Amino acid sequence: MSRQDYMNTSVQEPPLDYSFRRIHVIQDLIREEPRPGLRPLRHSKSGKPLTQSLRLNNNVLNELRDFKQVLSQLLEYPENLAWIDLSFNDLTSIDPVLTTLFNLSVLYLHGNSIQRLGAVNKLAILPRLRSLTLHGNPIEEEKGYRQYVLCTLPRITTFDFSGITKADRTTAEVWKRMNIKPKKVRIKQDEL
Repeated sequence: MSRQDYMNTSVQEPPLDYSFRRIHVIQDLIREEPRPGLRPLRHSKSGKPLTQSLRLNNNVLNELRDFKQVLSQLLEYPENLAWIDLSFNDLTSIDPVLTTLFNLSVLYLHGNSIQRLGAVNKLAILPRLRSLTLHGNPIEEEKGYRQYVLCTLPRITTFDFSGITKADRTTAEVWKRMNIKPKKVRIKQDEL
């Protein structure tokens, strides 16, 4: 199968599913058997699954150390990963490794322990991110949670499983003008 054929078909492929496996560290994925799905995964000639989706939900992950290395051992084209479910784990932050997955369009992080709302800023670099979940994390309790995320990630179309409306965008922009101070531009004395 060519790379182009893979790009055209793998989105419809079922996810590689490691949910509910009590996984503590990412490296355990190499030894763990994925859950069987209703439809079987197709595999490349090298034996690696041809999918762009990964389920890691309902485990006990608290970090994503070596995530990229493990992905390259599991998937034929790890750089094309488009959908990741990391919900219901013990993650306390948004790991920078997620920002290296430029084809990521769906990211589920709900039901974790993410503490800092500012961590959402890291995700702004992802050009294809369209759907994000963060509800059920401590950051959900922060004032302006939804508005902050919508201002920080203007390309997303679904947040916490709710579609984003024009009214949501307008409210977020008003909130931004009232709550986020613009950065001051400093002019050096010698430039005057």
